[in-house]
Amino acid sequence: MTGEKMFDDTPVPAKLKTIKLKQIKAVYETLAIKEEHHQYLKPFTRFTNPEQVFNTFSFLRHETKEYFFTIHLDGKNRICCVDEVSVGSLNQSVVHPREVFKTALLSSAAAIILLHNHPTGDPTPSREDMEITRRLRDVGELLGVKVLDHIIIGDTFVSFVSRGLL
Repeated sequence: MTGEKMFDDTPVPAKLKTIKLKQIKAVYETLAIKEEHHQYLKPFTRFTNPEQVFNTFSFLRHETKEYFFTIHLDGKNRICCVDEVSVGSLNQSVVHPREVFKTALLSSAAAIILLHNHPTGDPTPSREDMEITRRLRDVGELLGVKVLDHIIIGDTFVSFVSRGLL
């Protein structure tokens, strides 16, 4: 072997390393309901008062478990998505800000309306209702998704905004 071959300036090819990353993609599901359409939400319905929300979701009065929904709204307060966040027991459901805002961000909601039922029929807000509303409002402010109202459905309804609680 000569000295020239031993000190050749030919670059040595580098070994390629494989890096594996997980990628998350937003996936939406459109539900097709084949019944009389006037009983369901019409596309681009705007909510301008809590009575509309109560009238639309009054079916929750008859449920025996507590359901917690978020209604996702675009910049013109039109419904872009409805998310069932939690189904609980007779008198409580577990609601975590992470679960509420995960879908709100995926749907590009500008604002949300919180909605849940009290199977007992009494829509009076509990201490826990007040606390979770405050936490969700604070998280929404950080994320840029405004919490417009929290409506509790029972035999009648309570709007946190109408009562000055939000």
